[in-house]
Amino acid sequence: MTSSPKSLSPVVFLLDVDNTLLDNDRIADDLKRHLTRAVGAGSQERYWAIFEALRQELGYADYLGALQRYRVEHPHDTHLFEVSSYLVDYPFANRLYPGSLDAIAHLAAFGPTVILSDGDVVFQPRKVSRSGLFEAVEGRVLIYIHKEQELEEVERCYPAGHYVLVDDKVRILAAVKKTWGGRVTTVFPRQGHYAHAADVASYPPADITIERIGDLAGYNLPALLQTR
Repeated sequence: MTSSPKSLSPVVFLLDVDNTLLDNDRIADDLKRHLTRAVGAGSQERYWAIFEALRQELGYADYLGALQRYRVEHPHDTHLFEVSSYLVDYPFANRLYPGSLDAIAHLAAFGPTVILSDGDVVFQPRKVSRSGLFEAVEGRVLIYIHKEQELEEVERCYPAGHYVLVDDKVRILAAVKKTWGGRVTTVFPRQGHYAHAADVASYPPADITIERIGDLAGYNLPALLQTR
């Protein structure tokens, strides 16, 4: 999902999806429970093993791709069709973090808000759409394989004098900061398992650290533009 190039904006806000605006850890827990009921505990564990192997191979989460690979191993398991429907029809809007939409609305008063996410070309756009995030950012959605490697394309689509990047992965924040330097304010919401991983301390601190995404609604524009 991309948009045609826009005119230069003073500031553009780039917001991650999983564990930034949307509680993806709870979605994964729901899927684990559903898989256990549908195909059994052993098969559920095998699905996640395939999922993690595929994540390492691709560099992003691919829920449907993992299900396809699981199907190769279990071609006669009729429960898989029901599992795929569960994934595609999942009520993602119920898993938005409290204050997510308020934060987007608050930021939109200062400049364009843009979803900037990694992911596959089917499930991730579906997640953005069904969660209500597509509408909240007025269709400004960018989904890449490795978003930190696509900054020139981000600039082409949404040119700005300054960017504010909100992401739960300090690895991503550090990589973007290395490229854009003082042109970007990095915001680290300490939500989800990546935000509490052991390697967080090995990266430079973000310009702004918040405990929850809803906290952004309390920041004015000068505070959002601060950099270290």
